[in-house]
Amino acid sequence: MQQSDDSGAPSFNPLVVLELISDTKEEAIAWLLSRIRTPQQAGGAGLLMEQLGPGVSAEHKDNPNLFLVGASWERLLSGAEDVGLFKEYSDGSMRGFTCTNKHNFKDFQGDGDGFLSMAECQYIIKHELETLRAKDETHVPGYSNAKLYPGKSIIRRLLSKGILIQMFPLHHKEELKRLSFSWYKKFKLSLQPLDEIRHYYGEGQALYFGFLEYFTFALVPMALFGVPYYMFDWEDYDKYVAFAVFNVVWCTIILELWKRSSATLAYHWGTLSRKKAFEEPRPGFHGVLGYNPVTDREEPLYPNAKRQLRIYLVSLPFVLLCLYLSLYVMMIYFQMEGWALSVHDQDPSFWTGVLLYIPSIIYAVVIEAMNLVYRYAAEFLTEWENHRLESSYQNHLVLKVLVFNFFNCFASLFYIAFVMQDMVLLSQSLATLLITSQILNQFMEAFLPYWLQRRRNKKMIRKVQKKRTPGDKELPLAEQVRLEADMSTYLGTFDDYLELFLLFGYVSLFSCVYPLAAVLVVLNNVTEVYSDAFKMCHVFKRPFADPAANIGVWQLAFETMSVIAVVTNCALIGMSPQVKAYFPESETQLILWTVAIEHGLLAFKFILTFLIPDVPKHIQIKLARLEFESLEALKKKKMLEGTEFRKSVQ
Repeated sequence: MQQSDDSGAPSFNPLVVLELISDTKEEAIAWLLSRIRTPQQAGGAGLLMEQLGPGVSAEHKDNPNLFLVGASWERLLSGAEDVGLFKEYSDGSMRGFTCTNKHNFKDFQGDGDGFLSMAECQYIIKHELETLRAKDETHVPGYSNAKLYPGKSIIRRLLSKGILIQMFPLHHKEELKRLSFSWYKKFKLSLQPLDEIRHYYGEGQALYFGFLEYFTFALVPMALFGVPYYMFDWEDYDKYVAFAVFNVVWCTIILELWKRSSATLAYHWGTLSRKKAFEEPRPGFHGVLGYNPVTDREEPLYPNAKRQLRIYLVSLPFVLLCLYLSLYVMMIYFQMEGWALSVHDQDPSFWTGVLLYIPSIIYAVVIEAMNLVYRYAAEFLTEWENHRLESSYQNHLVLKVLVFNFFNCFASLFYIAFVMQDMVLLSQSLATLLITSQILNQFMEAFLPYWLQRRRNKKMIRKVQKKRTPGDKELPLAEQVRLEADMSTYLGTFDDYLELFLLFGYVSLFSCVYPLAAVLVVLNNVTEVYSDAFKMCHVFKRPFADPAANIGVWQLAFETMSVIAVVTNCALIGMSPQVKAYFPESETQLILWTVAIEHGLLAFKFILTFLIPDVPKHIQIKLARLEFESLEALKKKKMLEGTEFRKSVQ
């Protein structure tokens, strides 16, 4: 077994870390090393791999089975072609990279050193490891229960059986330092370095921060409109019609413009026209062994009818039960609200005035706690449903979580607005829910992870300082790898998008009765940029790049919320005394006019969807030109093959 030296420095540039369980059988380690190092032509991954040295602070309890994975430059370039990486061509267009015409790409100079970003290299290695397949092995050596069959992904089997603890990409100290400085270490009123974020973390992360930035700037007009509205019309809660109209127009336009902005970013990053990789079964997917008719490989098969029964007979009733519990908690909140109001009415004072806000604060805390508990239950249920693909798993999880979070966070506001019709209580509840949820989120997402990570870092640094010489300023590689291995795992952008979705709901649905909502969300988003940036750089392990072309299912979620916002704001306009004054005798006529206007606005919204193309015209032309050139090249290839065939026949 080839090992690194005592300092932990390997003989190649390490990019990815594999951590096996501490008591992994020697024959399993030897077999895995052999399969990963074996050239591609012989059925291996063709990668470089070494065991991490003990380092200067090694202890008996440290896991010895940490392995560093890298690759030769030629292997990375062939891997870039395998994953269908798009790079900028010499004519400025984005094209799929191929090794045969590598010198025609803009940034490819000399042997191509620096052509691929570190995030792209790590993504390539992840892809090559995940597509490393079993040949004639029946099980993992030393583990008879870890069954293998031809074509099965070895890494996914090791993960599902708990032999492989984790696989993560390493941070690059210098690059991370530069990114940290330009991203969050100096407070500045400028755009985020999205290209640098994409270069270091990949397109999925960069698109999230791009959307966060876009959403923040989109809120500025509403915030500017809201401040004078709050100052001059605040005491008269009925004068919210103008702001509601503004809300309707605002939430209709911003999402359509984001799709264009997203497409522009994805094109320049090479993911817009990139073909989606064929999805492998999830590591946790199980079933009876059979043949996949698409790949003609053996893999577990699970009846779709059985999965549907689990969804409709177990998951759906559970979600409905949770919604009922949420409704029950909401009614308790209203009872508390009524009690606080009666106490204040009997003996008005400063303290009874403060008491009026206590039920809303308690309810906001309970909402966050219920969301958290439900999230774990939703993950368990979605895992139990046994979805074959990760995309299917994510879609079902998102649907469950969004339905509950929407109901849990907004049901009380809808009840106050349309059943109680109390605009004073609505504005008070909205303000309290918004402020309390923002404080709790900042604590849970920023301060708590930061504090926990600092404790872990201090322990590691104290251990290292006992053994290192005074002149050493940086952690040795072995200690750096172990420090990163102990960091919290970044679970993706799910929670970040969910938070933005709920904030978008608070602003678009009811901000007409509390005009400062947009101002609070702008302030929250500014702090969110800095806290999320800090977490990414110093609290979590570096995530693998996700070559995303858009924000996925969240685009549909935000668009659904915008449709609900149009209906809600039209209903609020119809309920306002200003509008009711125009229909003093006939309430039916008022309802009909409100519904007609709401239908007209929805029709306008959907027409706007068709009028504003998702992809800007100049990018459409570039994509069409690339498709045309590909077809022409294919024709020429077929003609040449035909000519050569005729010559060989003659």
